[in-house]
Amino acid sequence: MRIRPALVVVPVVLALSACAGGDSTDSAAPSATSTTGTAAAFTPVTVDNCGTEVTVDAPPQRIVTIKSTATELLLSLGLADRMVGTAFADGPLPDDLAADAADIPVLSDKVPGQEALLAAQPDFVYAGWESNFSADGAGDRSTLQQLGIGTFVSPAACKEADYMPDPLTFDGLFDEIRETGSLFGVDDRADELVTEQQATLDAVTPAEEGTTALWYSSGTDTPYVGAGIGAPQMILDAAGLTNIFADVHDTWTSAGWEQIVAADPDVIVLVDADWNTAQSKIDLLESNPATSQLSAVQQHRYLTLPFPATEAGVRNVDAVVSLTDQLAELNG
Repeated sequence: MRIRPALVVVPVVLALSACAGGDSTDSAAPSATSTTGTAAAFTPVTVDNCGTEVTVDAPPQRIVTIKSTATELLLSLGLADRMVGTAFADGPLPDDLAADAADIPVLSDKVPGQEALLAAQPDFVYAGWESNFSADGAGDRSTLQQLGIGTFVSPAACKEADYMPDPLTFDGLFDEIRETGSLFGVDDRADELVTEQQATLDAVTPAEEGTTALWYSSGTDTPYVGAGIGAPQMILDAAGLTNIFADVHDTWTSAGWEQIVAADPDVIVLVDADWNTAQSKIDLLESNPATSQLSAVQQHRYLTLPFPATEAGVRNVDAVVSLTDQLAELNG
């Protein structure tokens, strides 16, 4: 995404009491000097975010995050003390972030309604998906802007043709980290995080050339699998694995079991979600007469990743490391 100095700065300040009731001087509210990136040191920026122009003239101090990817990125940037609510967690936080989030209210297990969102008195909402902003959800972006609430969607999740990553790359993800750092006045932290993640990625020993993989996200009658331009492909590429559906120009896609049987992948990557666990996928694969004959099933060559690590975000580098470590263990 492009970052440019703002010529006309639009304040991102919420008249809190007018929108949600309550006292905007509540002692629980983060102080404007509670973190680095105060207004005095902040350079205003404007970003083109999925086709919506977002201008920030002072570091947001009351942030709500929607989706695990958004929550984990802001926690990784050390912004817990500015977060007044989270929502729509896709699974548990990793141990190194969980303690920082312990005191942040959870507004909803799914997308919060506008009433619940406004009750948190945010001045900024960072969402993992564009669909998180809707009239029957947290509110559409223009409405929130009119209330003085800034909004931002993970650029990796943009769907419009001019904005959707094609393909998604780690360079693109690292750009998102830097862009987020600029919006919240923590550029140094963002640079440090990118440097750390790049070093971890560079140290990966990829799989043996030609090792094929099925990325099995969900589904029973019709499996939903990783395709050729999204997070699954990016992660598999970095791990040195050849996606059997790499030629499908999409992020994820529906496939037929007969296609999977014909491809007979060397390994199967199982996405472990609360609503569709890795074990339930294994049970299905091993009980189905056709898939039970797959080489990977007969040899139990399964690699498992938690769902929050499989959507575009700060855990994707760790997902690459995990896949290569698991594969090395399988290979003995």
